[in-house]
Amino acid sequence: MSKLKLGPLEDETPVKLSLDLPAAIHRDLLAYAQAHAAQNGSKAVEPARLIGPMLARFMATDRVFVRGRRGRGEK
Repeated sequence: MSKLKLGPLEDETPVKLSLDLPAAIHRDLLAYAQAHAAQNGSKAVEPARLIGPMLARFMATDRVFVRGRRGRGEK
């Protein structure tokens, strides 16, 4: 199996955020958590813990977003 885009999860102090997801996305997050655990030799995490790192990865690889941040002097 190819490597997943999401690497090991950092242990940070979380910020509480509530959102509603379609059931299909929740099922996919559960499956992703299982694949992530198998790849990293760990236990599967709660799907909610995946959302933050996934969003961070998405934003870090969005060229237009990154270019826009650089243009405003942000990291």
